[in-house]
This record gives sequence, C-alpha cells and structure tokens, in this order.
Amino acid sequence: MPEQLQQQVETCYRLAEQHFARPFARPVVSLALRGQKAGVAHLQENKLRFNAALYRANREHFLAQTVPHEVAHLIAHQLFGSRIRPHGPEWQAIMRNVFQRPAERCHSYSVAQRPRTHYLYRCACSEPLPFTAQRHARVAKGNRYLCRRCRQPLAFSGQTCQR
Repeated sequence: MPEQLQQQVETCYRLAEQHFARPFARPVVSLALRGQKAGVAHLQENKLRFNAALYRANREHFLAQTVPHEVAHLIAHQLFGSRIRPHGPEWQAIMRNVFQRPAERCHSYSVAQRPRTHYLYRCACSEPLPFTAQRHARVAKGNRYLCRRCRQPLAFSGQTCQR
C-alpha cells in the first residue's frame, strides 16, 4: 500500500473525528480495484478499494479528491446509516464542510480501454458474427443462437479477434 494513500485516508479520518467530535472505525484499504472506477467504498465491510493504475497516473488529484470522496461514503454511512443516497446531501455536506472539497460524483481521469476478445460465429449465409466472451460462454453452456437472415444456427468458427 503506498504510504501517501494510507496517510491521506488517515488525514481524512482525523478531520472527520475533529469535526464530529467522535471516533470512527478505520477501514481496510486496498489497491485491488480495476476497470474504470477510481475507488469504491464497501459500506457494510468498512472497506475502501482504489484503482492502482488511476492512482499512479493521477496521484495529486487522486489524493486530493478521490480519497476524500470514498472516505466520505464510509463516514456518511457510519453517521446516518444505510438509508441515505450515495451522493445525497449528507455525503455532500461531508465533502464540503469536513474535507473542504467539491462534491463531485465522478472522476474525469483518462481510462484506457483494453482490447476485448470476440469469438467469431458463422452460419450458411453471412459474414462472421462477433460474440462477446459472455455470449460465447452461454453457447458453451448449451444456449443456441440463430442467424436473423437464414434462421440457421450460428456455430463457433474457432477464430477470435481483438476489438
């Protein structure tokens, strides 16, 4: 775990404890998040997961905005319970009044799209049709798909492509 990230989480908790004059349980913090999200707060488990690639690429803004954003979710949950909206007025007040940060819902970090494998299926009449990995797995479990033109079953050609 990068020291700066862990320190920023602790700083946010200290600010919240000072503001609300009460202690808060510290979360488990990890860099195990992948994909397009910068961070996720798991409220029931008191856990924070951050995206390591986005942290490395946007360190300064990540520490200033993303870490307080996710900590504010846990603080709001501990203060107000699970019936509040994720980015509702309680969360917004914590962002603005406790962390002195804008209450922005989404990040604007550049996220590289990784190429996805498509599985090529054919029938008697058409060009190969690309199936996603999920649809290809459904075929393996017994689902059948028909061509919209000739109504014949689509069969895996044994070929894949990257898109």
